Amino acid sequence: KELQPFSDSISELVSSDQPILSMAAKHFFEKRHGKRFRPTIVQLMAKTVAAVAPETNYGELSNTSTESHNGEHAGDIDNNGLPGGVAGWEWSGASKIEVGDGVVTPDNHKGSEVWRRQAQLGQIVEMIHVASLIHDDVLDEADTRRGGESVHKLYSNKVAVLAGDYLLARASVLLARLENTAVVQIMATALESLVAGEIMQLKSSPEALLEMESYLRKSYYKTASLICYACRSTALLGGHAYGSTVATACEEFGFHMGLAFQIQDDILDFTAAANVLGKPALADMDLGLSTAPILYAAQEYPHLRPLVMRRFKKKGDKQAALEALFKSETAMDKARDLARFHAQRAIDALLRLPQSESRDALVRLTHVVITRKK
Repeated sequence: KELQPFSDSISELVSSDQPILSMAAKHFFEKRHGKRFRPTIVQLMAKTVAAVAPETNYGELSNTSTESHNGEHAGDIDNNGLPGGVAGWEWSGASKIEVGDGVVTPDNHKGSEVWRRQAQLGQIVEMIHVASLIHDDVLDEADTRRGGESVHKLYSNKVAVLAGDYLLARASVLLARLENTAVVQIMATALESLVAGEIMQLKSSPEALLEMESYLRKSYYKTASLICYACRSTALLGGHAYGSTVATACEEFGFHMGLAFQIQDDILDFTAAANVLGKPALADMDLGLSTAPILYAAQEYPHLRPLVMRRFKKKGDKQAALEALFKSETAMDKARDLARFHAQRAIDALLRLPQSESRDALVRLTHVVITRKK
């Protein structure tokens, strides 16, 4: 219900003077809404952080508190050791709050300028995500997406590439309108990560294809990065400083939630039928990619290793890998355990925030992510 204004306005936001570009860009927003997973997270996270008073003096930011999980600083924000929270908003990355006494509360949050900007961030995140799907489908030559034809099949590769570019351009304009340079830097880093993940998928060495660490890093770049940076940005827009415990807990939640989501997606690629998924089953293997279930099977059955390293290019490779996977008594269970591990870490991060209805809804959503069937 609360996402309805999001659905209505996003179609207007992606309108263009060029009819074919407008039609292609609006394709996913009007025809099939997908799971609306990312804007739902942003909206619930916005309500969750509104229930927490910003830290007004937590001292100099340490590398430990601000370091993100890929070992780099998200956006490389430097606050020169100045106070955080609302008091030091110019240096901390927190947006200046112009409601109440300069502090967002559950009572003054809904309908405020802060709430509007956080809702717009949800739209920006979905636009970036959809643009990445359109571009991915061109690269992967995928025929279907979200239960319908992919954009490049409906129009052409050129129109699909331009539609994806246009969505990214519109997202960039809306991002600038949030008037928070820290959030712009953070979300620009998320865009960079999406590209890094796609390059990693295309150019990984045969040895890297066998490594679980490489698989998880690619999953972080392609899926978790956008979610975790969006979660931290939501906290900043709510008046919390970049290195605050609130913003850090938000990013940690997004990081682990994103990985749990992707691992579950990879499990469903083997266990769900194509008509349920809304996209072809076994799509990853068709692209020569090995995900958690196959990597665990390869640990148990060494004869799978050369198949993984050559991206299942020889006749019979995919069939042999599938037979080994379903013969294994542990591979699929280990993959499910990995998804559960990250889901639990996501919940642990949430539990560092005060209890609220929205926080509890995020806990339930995390459970849904690893138990869903599509």
